[in-house]
Amino acid sequence: MSIAKKILTRRQLLRFLGTGTASYLSLPLLSGCAVDPVTGKNQFMIMSESEEISLDKKQSPLQFSTDYGPLQDQQLNQYITRIGQELASRSHRPHMPFTFRGVNASYINAYAFPGGSIAVTRGILVELENEAELAALLGHEIGHVCARHTAEQSGKGMLASLLLTGASVATSAAGYGGAADLVQSFGQLGAGALLAHYSRDNEREADALGMEYMTRTGYNPSGMIGLMEILLQNNKHKPSAVEVMFSTHPMSDERLAWAKKAAEEKYSQLHAAPVHRERFMDMTASLRKNKAAISLMQKGATDMAKGKYDSAEQKLQKVLQQVPDDYAALVMMGKCQFALKNTKKAAHYSQRAAQIYPQEAQAHLIIGVSEIVNQRYDQAYHHLSTFDNLLPGNPEITFFQGVAKEGMGSRQDAAKYYMGYIQRIKQGEKAQYAYNRLKTWGYTK
Repeated sequence: MSIAKKILTRRQLLRFLGTGTASYLSLPLLSGCAVDPVTGKNQFMIMSESEEISLDKKQSPLQFSTDYGPLQDQQLNQYITRIGQELASRSHRPHMPFTFRGVNASYINAYAFPGGSIAVTRGILVELENEAELAALLGHEIGHVCARHTAEQSGKGMLASLLLTGASVATSAAGYGGAADLVQSFGQLGAGALLAHYSRDNEREADALGMEYMTRTGYNPSGMIGLMEILLQNNKHKPSAVEVMFSTHPMSDERLAWAKKAAEEKYSQLHAAPVHRERFMDMTASLRKNKAAISLMQKGATDMAKGKYDSAEQKLQKVLQQVPDDYAALVMMGKCQFALKNTKKAAHYSQRAAQIYPQEAQAHLIIGVSEIVNQRYDQAYHHLSTFDNLLPGNPEITFFQGVAKEGMGSRQDAAKYYMGYIQRIKQGEKAQYAYNRLKTWGYTK
């Protein structure tokens, strides 16, 4: 019997994959009064500005990896960054360390972390028609940062409830949904796990601020109208693709009506302002060529979330025929094969993904866990260690590094990892296994 089978069932391994990026977050619990940068009024906040930035630095890389990492198209990322920085410089918090990027996820979304790290997915980029709509999207997210909505939601306990550590992660963050957890934390439909869920009032304020910032920058306010229409239209025709956006950013016909009224009244003098459609089309041409594949990935992710892995596999095979070197598609196929118990194929697809995008962590995790099942412990250790270097601090990785070292016959190294694990995680089956091994080997009583 392999070490993996002695320790964990396949369901438990899948749960581990499902919590790989979310299991080591902590939230500062300091509180006090602060001035709202937008209104100038005092407000109660759980975090200071420096704590907002610190939380952002810890949290945002995990979400970006969940979304298959930043786009490898550096020219497109620089374009998104330029627009975002122009908007941010005209916002209420221009001093914040704003950063902008596209991410490889195919679902439709954009999001901001409290310190100003902002991302837009491939799924929404291929739906936009011009630069003014992109400016409206980025301006809206900048508005959330400027109004401190994420910190405000943290103060209400909405975000804090998601930032769980240690043994509680397996039961609270990922749940016991079996193989579907592989998708829910690492895949498309559950990608909002680390994000704040805004109120309708938050959304209205962010809309108003986004339109203010984009018009200050010289864009036509019709960009905000176009953005709202795109979101509502997609919700009608492919609701699963916008599920996360609509859960974290409540959408309504009322918001569209507001945007039309604001454009006609408050910003009427800007009706002739540019939308820069041609420039946007030029900059996104290579991405839009893959729109059909991205749409098919959305459908594959929906199938995986429902446990329809055979159907997902068929869709992902078609995707890879169109875009054989797409990192996200390869990782999704790796996860699908793992759920289908084809761990050799899971490792194969994830190896291809890691070769294409070695700086992104997710593929290395899937390889590592797959190779433990395959009893290729040296390969497992290498990729788990690579994951730990890219996204350090996850105690679950520490445990499986111990498993890999034990499989390699390196008892002393295995003991070091098991000791490191039980110093942080005191309960659960893995903690009990680690303790029993240390006791058997004479490292503890």
